[in-house]
Amino acid sequence: MEIVITITYAILLLALFLTFIRLLIGPTLPDRVVALELIPSILVSLIGVYAINHNTSSFIDVSIVVALIAFLAAIGFARFLERGGPRDD
Repeated sequence: MEIVITITYAILLLALFLTFIRLLIGPTLPDRVVALELIPSILVSLIGVYAINHNTSSFIDVSIVVALIAFLAAIGFARFLERGGPRDD
């Protein structure tokens, strides 16, 4: 079981690293927005794996809060762009 958890952590951290690269060098604003929305999803996954690994159910509540905050941030960012925020594409 420990090997599976370690592999899962490695894959999620690699995905997080690649997402940060896309966020930094994304050629267009939609690329950066998708990367910005993917980061909280990966963090929720990491928190979930941590909760499973340490058998702590309270971290599931933390992951739900992170997901809700990410959803609200997505709505706020979409409204900002809808009202004519800065664009580079």
